[in-house]
Amino acid sequence: MMILTARRLATDLGAWRSAGPAYGALADRIRLLALDGRIPLGARLPAERELAAQLAVSRTTVAAAYTRLRTAGYLESTRGSGSVVAMPGRGAPGHDVGGDGVVLDLSKAALPAAPQVGEAAARAASELPAYLNGNGYDPLGLPRLRQALADRYSARGVPTAPGQIMVTLGAQHAISLLARTLLGRQDTALVEAPSYPHAYEALRSAGRRLVPVSVDARRGWDDDGLEQAFRRARPALAYVMPDFHNPTGAVMPAGQRERLMAAAGRQDTLVIADETMAELRIDGVAELPLAAYGPAVLIGSMGKTVWGGLRIGWIRADEALVHRLVQSRYAQDLGTPILEQLIALEMLGNYDELLRFRAKQLAEGRRTLETLLGEALPEWEVPRVSGGLCTWADLGAPVSSQLALAARDRGLLLGAGPRFGIGGVFESFLRVPFSYAPEDTRRAVGILASAWRSLDAGAPLRDDFAPALV
Repeated sequence: MMILTARRLATDLGAWRSAGPAYGALADRIRLLALDGRIPLGARLPAERELAAQLAVSRTTVAAAYTRLRTAGYLESTRGSGSVVAMPGRGAPGHDVGGDGVVLDLSKAALPAAPQVGEAAARAASELPAYLNGNGYDPLGLPRLRQALADRYSARGVPTAPGQIMVTLGAQHAISLLARTLLGRQDTALVEAPSYPHAYEALRSAGRRLVPVSVDARRGWDDDGLEQAFRRARPALAYVMPDFHNPTGAVMPAGQRERLMAAAGRQDTLVIADETMAELRIDGVAELPLAAYGPAVLIGSMGKTVWGGLRIGWIRADEALVHRLVQSRYAQDLGTPILEQLIALEMLGNYDELLRFRAKQLAEGRRTLETLLGEALPEWEVPRVSGGLCTWADLGAPVSSQLALAARDRGLLLGAGPRFGIGGVFESFLRVPFSYAPEDTRRAVGILASAWRSLDAGAPLRDDFAPALV
């Protein structure tokens, strides 16, 4: 069982106070942390007295917040075990926000499966018998797939040999494997802020601390911040997403890529570039991968371009590191499924055609979202992105968590801004995907507008947690 300290919970809560009773605001923020996955199910919350002292509030306030969560099914309390995080409908009373109350789930920036996936799977299945005489354990990846991936990198401007490729179980597996292999408990990792939250989790679990450098939707990466972070923290590893950054949509220009790799080289920092969004370009000109400017490790995936259900990712690195990763991998898994690799090979056969289809799909989605937000929520600042799956809307006020909770109560799931930061920051921002069907986007913006008006009116969030269908 994970035991949350009062200090750790206070950090995750961030600026939790809002209009209305303090106990209600505290309960709402703990609930959001649980729903977003920032507090895992089964984690034990700090004792009431300890959390009250850490937050500088009365014990009565914390007790009332815990009672509210317990009544709604988000906490279970047993003698000797304290208060443990739960979900309504999973052995506790209350309403399950993930059940019938959900109208739309836009918490993931993702696309539906590409139309070609079904046919590719059928063709791959017909090829599978040729591999059945082997043992099926494949820690490196099928030679044909590694060659095809190497060829794509070479075509993008970074000559690559198959020996530099390892096929993984998606991008998240690649990030975790690299973190476990390359970071020691005393090492520091440089990260972007905001960034992909599961990358934070993987790096934090392997290293000592994370050093954030800001990324802005319009201004991009903080050049001075990058230089200072490399110089002062001397990180062992840097994790960046230079193409259609998640969640801001920013793209790192060529000059900054060159400066980044030069700064990393001076401190002997290994740079990992997450390219899961890199080929989802709507307009503009493609930049060269970071590996064109220095010895960066590249992570790719079919989860965003093809389908999240196709768990195929890969790592491009020098061959010595690939061999280290193979040895490290055995502690967690024994290889990538053969059938899924065969499906990936089939998809690569017409990959450029697929990417053109995705570009048209995403251009329509971007246009629809920008138009709807402009009409329904003109006070929001919505940056124009040139690719990727989402936009990072500036709300103009630090109410993202309140808005996300109000939207959840109306049946819409969205990740609040602090989900993408460290220590509760980014309360003025909200990630909104444009990768969903136009009718879903239209309904989502309607719900957001209703939730936003409830905050404008100064109305407190409801005392109960039951979703309200709209």
